[in-house]
Amino acid sequence: MMSKRLKKNLKETKPAVDAHKAIILPLDYSFKAISHFSEVLLEKPRGRDAKFVTTLEDEVSSEADKVIVSQSTAEVVKLNNNMILEWDGFSEMLHTLLISPLQLSWIDVSFNDLKTIHSAILEFTNLSVLYFHANSVSKLSEIDKLGSLANLRTLALHGNPIENSDGYKQYVISRLPQLKSLDFTTIIKSDRATAGVWQKMIAPKKTKSTRKAKEESK
Repeated sequence: MMSKRLKKNLKETKPAVDAHKAIILPLDYSFKAISHFSEVLLEKPRGRDAKFVTTLEDEVSSEADKVIVSQSTAEVVKLNNNMILEWDGFSEMLHTLLISPLQLSWIDVSFNDLKTIHSAILEFTNLSVLYFHANSVSKLSEIDKLGSLANLRTLALHGNPIENSDGYKQYVISRLPQLKSLDFTTIIKSDRATAGVWQKMIAPKKTKSTRKAKEESK
């Protein structure tokens, strides 16, 4: 959790943006051994371009304890290859780092150990790219949560346990018709046709068998 002192002293200022530079670098916190989203606030992003950030300092008693938080105009955040287990602090972290958090278009949380797709991600409705591969999601139903992200076009989920589920690809495509790419492969017409058939014929059978199993376990 972000300290109350940091919240109190965090002041909004206009970023110094170079008008002649068209590309804004992503905020890259990959390979930082981060285990909690709140720890991101204590790290300096890789390859940070000072022209695109405004530095905000928390008032602390000593230089050694000084925490620097940077607000950025970036719309891409990379948190891949860390050790993140839980979603606590996810939304707060993005609102602290980004000047326009709701403009977030791309986030990479691949190669962590997240077991769910938390509803906190649904706040960022401009999201078009989500890299979620190589995590620990084991229930296909977690995919349903992404249905409300109308702008989501690219999704990577391979390397999660759900990849081994029967009908994995068809399930994802049928539940998220807005997607253009799944697991770094373009979704073509035949993929959608197969997913449509699967949804009409296979999915209802799976639902019935699941209900029956639940009833027998009572």
